[in-house]
Amino acid sequence: MDIHTAFAPDGPLARAIPGFAARPQQLEMAGRIADALTRNGVLVAEAGTGTGKTYAYLVPALMSGGKVLISTGTKTLQDQLFNRDLPTVRAALKVPVTTALLKGRSNYICHYHLARNLSDGRFQTPEDAAYLRAIGRHAERTQTGDKAECVEVPEDAAAWMFATSSRDNCLGQDCPNIKECFVAEARRKAMEADVVVVNHHLFFADVMLKDGGMGELLPACNAVVFDEAHQLPEVASLFFGESVSTAQVLELARDTRSETIAGARDCLSLLDATRNVEKAARDLRLSIQTENARFAHSQLQENIAFHDAVAKLQDELQNFTHILETQAQRSEGLANCLRRSQEIDERLERWIAGEQDKDWIRWVEVFSQTLSLNATPLSIASIFKRQMDGHPRAWIFASATLAVGRDFNHYCHELGLNWVEPPIETAVWGSPFDYPSQAVLYAPQNMPDPNSPNYPDMVAKAAYPLIRAAQGRCFVLCTSLRAMRRIHELLGEWLERDKLKLPLLLQGDTSRTELLERFRKLGNAVLVASQSFWEGVDVPGDALSVVVIDKFPFTPPDDPVLAARIEHIKKGGRSPFMEYQLPRAVINMKQGAGRLIRTERDKGVLCICDPRMLSKPYGKRIWQSLPPMRRSKLESEVVDFLEKLPPPARQR
Repeated sequence: MDIHTAFAPDGPLARAIPGFAARPQQLEMAGRIADALTRNGVLVAEAGTGTGKTYAYLVPALMSGGKVLISTGTKTLQDQLFNRDLPTVRAALKVPVTTALLKGRSNYICHYHLARNLSDGRFQTPEDAAYLRAIGRHAERTQTGDKAECVEVPEDAAAWMFATSSRDNCLGQDCPNIKECFVAEARRKAMEADVVVVNHHLFFADVMLKDGGMGELLPACNAVVFDEAHQLPEVASLFFGESVSTAQVLELARDTRSETIAGARDCLSLLDATRNVEKAARDLRLSIQTENARFAHSQLQENIAFHDAVAKLQDELQNFTHILETQAQRSEGLANCLRRSQEIDERLERWIAGEQDKDWIRWVEVFSQTLSLNATPLSIASIFKRQMDGHPRAWIFASATLAVGRDFNHYCHELGLNWVEPPIETAVWGSPFDYPSQAVLYAPQNMPDPNSPNYPDMVAKAAYPLIRAAQGRCFVLCTSLRAMRRIHELLGEWLERDKLKLPLLLQGDTSRTELLERFRKLGNAVLVASQSFWEGVDVPGDALSVVVIDKFPFTPPDDPVLAARIEHIKKGGRSPFMEYQLPRAVINMKQGAGRLIRTERDKGVLCICDPRMLSKPYGKRIWQSLPPMRRSKLESEVVDFLEKLPPPARQR
């Protein structure tokens, strides 16, 4: 069977999948991927929404006859791919291909840590204790140990911390439960399978860093396919760097205390040392009186409390490590804690000394409960290219958003693909949707400067007539949490004033998954959210008819990593705005815009409030990179378009 036969109107896919009809873009993309797989080529492909890119890479992957690694941007897509799309295509093609799903360690129940913590019996809340008992019951009946299957316990419940292992605290082959280990079994299946579905975080954490034997997966495969490939530069930067967080130190102290009680109860000095290192970690977090902020190392030069707290943590860690060395031989668990303590101590010492060379950025990130000391490479291009060299295989990079217009230079430069030999291939396939008739791109007039204090108020004012005309069914996507809260507040006041009973949802009120489910079911809701809803969100049908974007998603120039990269590009005599900041903003805008039209039947309005789309030369580059929607500056035209849409399903 060849690609054309597989996608033919009377072919296996059409016969097996109700409503399947191949699109020209899908067939062409599948052919290019099949060619790349055959000759171990590199293909960077942008496929617009509705192209059917999942089947376009699955069909040639399953027909290739080799081992293929498929990496997704999120665990949600990973589960969907493995549980729905992959079985559907495999059954249709009738190919004898074995498949496996592989996630990071923290997604699988750990018998060792679960038993330890169940017997320990000390928890922050009664809820944690109840959840942990539920996980214990699930562990006795599950085949995979995947926490996604345990529906009784929310995925973000704190109890999972007591029931799973991490790269730091996994005992590996020394674990007394190794024979029943869910992670070991998942990896064994992955080693034997023809097609393995992973996610980008696992790809970099476990494959690139050769973690726990996972490195064997990559050299053994014939092809790597990245779906949602636009996320790769960000994820790669995270894993090619180094970090020490107060959360890691607290987890180490907690695990050491548990192991000491189990195997070295008489060593009171070690128990005292766990408390001392915990206090030092908490004091470090408190040395910076803010949260959800990033600082360059240079910005903290005058913060004496911070530098004293870092030095104190280093002293306590070294003392802690010294005591652990005297007890490590008493159990596998204590030996593992010693290894972790030594690694954290070494990373902390490198961060303090600035041992990374000038091509690295030292910075600090502060959250509500934790603080992390980070070192990030200025560029990951040479590091990523090194991973591609040395093993002949095909590399496929696919996403709905990779290019600026039809130019892939920014993306390829970030990953070092420009220097691959033989030269890579790139391709763009536009969406098959009829955007001129299905959608309107609306640019409100008389918007103030995006940095003005009243800008969020004006965004709410521009969005409100559209919300009324569409009877809800709206996403308002914001570039800051402050703007998100202000816009939500104003819309709530106006809906109440006008007695419009439209459900108003706010990101953060509940989990992202639950918010989306409520939005879909309500059918006439308004969701005000930040950038975490700009991608990976699928609301097909008439539950979503308006997407409002407050302003261009430029990364704040005071972000320490961005600031260092801007300075680096400037020193090379190049334009950081045109070469780095604008292309990233374009790709993010395309992601946000992609939430609106998800099927051939969808209709709606994309409202971009940022006046720079009309007033700045680069604004043209942004809207020209978006799907070819009909354009309007007139509120009356857009309101008329929305009022002619069928009403929300619950009102019919």
